[in-house]
Amino acid sequence: MGLFHNLAALLSLLPITIAVWRGWAARNRLFWVLVAVALAGPSGLVAVRFGASWSSGLSEALWVTILFAVLLFALLSAISAQAWRLAGLLFPYLILPGLIATIWDHAGDAGQVTVVPGGWVLFHILIAVITYGLLTLAAIAGLAVLLRERGMRLKRRDALSDLLPSVADSERLQVHLLVASEVVLGIVVLTGMGIQVLSSGQLLAFDHKTLLTLGGFVLIGVLLFAHYRTGLRGRRAARWFLVAYLLVTLGYPGVKFVRDVLLG
Repeated sequence: MGLFHNLAALLSLLPITIAVWRGWAARNRLFWVLVAVALAGPSGLVAVRFGASWSSGLSEALWVTILFAVLLFALLSAISAQAWRLAGLLFPYLILPGLIATIWDHAGDAGQVTVVPGGWVLFHILIAVITYGLLTLAAIAGLAVLLRERGMRLKRRDALSDLLPSVADSERLQVHLLVASEVVLGIVVLTGMGIQVLSSGQLLAFDHKTLLTLGGFVLIGVLLFAHYRTGLRGRRAARWFLVAYLLVTLGYPGVKFVRDVLLG
């Protein structure tokens, strides 16, 4: 049943990916139906997996992050007229962690526990997942900036560039998402400190996850300061943010992959 749930969730991401790349999609009724399908797959899997017990395994963590990335994308597309165009990069990207979650479905089964974490810890986990979803969307917007500017520099249009928002729209989306991410990531850091104090009496645990997350938080803050103070934008800003996203990725799903797959 585990393989069936994973494949069903994975296949739910394909219709919108195919529709956008074939040029069938716009922000119309079909688009929202396909987004609903993409939400249904991960939602069903997460509901089944967490219905009977709590799991901190790699597969469950990846599907939860995919679910929130799609949910936040849907909300952003409802607010912004151009955000839906990020689907051409977002959903092909989400298929990758979906494949990893499917292949290593049983990695970290030792992380299964029957007791659900308390309210404070659950709040910290929820905020962390929302943060990673926002950062994923910001990274996709940054990648759109790189691809659009590359096409302009080479004076060449291709099918991928035509799918994406303009450079100005992508930059605007990226900055707004970065501001939201930095605020929510700050809450993650503070709640994490609170949990650490309650559990060990120490303010910070200087492990890989904490250091990488703090590094991403600081780098995003510096990038936002440089953007508003010096006008940092375009390819340079996008590249530095992708470094920050890599740090946070290594700190969250990256640590789980090393622990559950490489060392498990």
